[in-house]
Amino acid sequence: MESLVAEELKNVFAGKNVLVTGHTGFKGSWLCLWLLELGAHVMGYALRPRTERDNFALVGLEKRITHVIGDVRDYERLKSVFEANRPEFVFHLAALPIVSESYVNPKQTFDVNVGGIVNVLENCRHSDSVKVVVNVTSDKCYENREWVWGYREDDPMGGEDPYSASKGCSELVTWAYRRSFFRNGNGMGLSSVRAGNVIGGGDWSKDRLLPDCIRFLEADRPIKIRNSRAVRPWQHVLEPLSGYLLLASKMYRFPRRYEGAWNFGPESTSVADVQTVVDHIVENWGCGTYETAPQEDSFHEASVLLLDIGKAKHLLGWRPRLGLREAVDMTVEWYKACKRHGDMDAFCREQIRHYSGKMNAC
Repeated sequence: MESLVAEELKNVFAGKNVLVTGHTGFKGSWLCLWLLELGAHVMGYALRPRTERDNFALVGLEKRITHVIGDVRDYERLKSVFEANRPEFVFHLAALPIVSESYVNPKQTFDVNVGGIVNVLENCRHSDSVKVVVNVTSDKCYENREWVWGYREDDPMGGEDPYSASKGCSELVTWAYRRSFFRNGNGMGLSSVRAGNVIGGGDWSKDRLLPDCIRFLEADRPIKIRNSRAVRPWQHVLEPLSGYLLLASKMYRFPRRYEGAWNFGPESTSVADVQTVVDHIVENWGCGTYETAPQEDSFHEASVLLLDIGKAKHLLGWRPRLGLREAVDMTVEWYKACKRHGDMDAFCREQIRHYSGKMNAC
């Protein structure tokens, strides 16, 4: 089965109408690019990209998909997109994704991350075209007990900070809609997906390790690390996206069998502390130094947060294809190409094809 994964995805998505909320964001832009490679008709609904160096802007996605600027809190505008484009697949990625920002704007965080999924699912519930819905949440949705083993999909939701709590709430909303509205024989499949610390080119968000490191390196300044011993399940953005696409393809044919919650994380060999990742970044960049600079008034961050991916391995046939070093190298190479003003569309498509080749390898 593994040797046919990439071909299987193309067979399912080619010619299909796919709506991606949050398409101007980091993960959303990569998902749109991959869907285009698979031959899908892609529609995006999101706020404007934050910077001119965002992946969305650099690869010219605005001219290649149906691009709609809108807020997921605007139910009527979102409804008009559903009615005009009649999507068969919906990937919901629109969110306020940064923990530190959730402390500054807690109400907005809950309004977007909880109210947004309600608006999406309400539109899906009343649609006669939607067959598959994938709600992208976060590994931070779990009640974090600093365990040294991975969280499983049936572990309790929680969250000490507004962002994490909002993602736990999004999961509960998804569960409630699935149990209340999507089990009445309409053939629609609804799942939520949880990934670890995702890295990759085109992410310029504040208070994320890779973008922060690149900013310091570009400025020829020492990298400042808040918590060098924090352990995270690092993975390249194409890893969880491959899981989302594979899950959606299977739900399209067997919605009841594959609906539910799914973890997509790296192998244990890619679970590492922040200092190890920074060492890899500096090595690939070719120069640079770093120093530990903890902030006394810094927001709460978990020391350990791991995912158990046994369910995805055994029931989907999915598995990670990249080790930690290759994931970091692919990410840093994107930023280096961006710095030298390379053709980022061609660069991203080549990385997707490279990864797809790995998916086809037994």
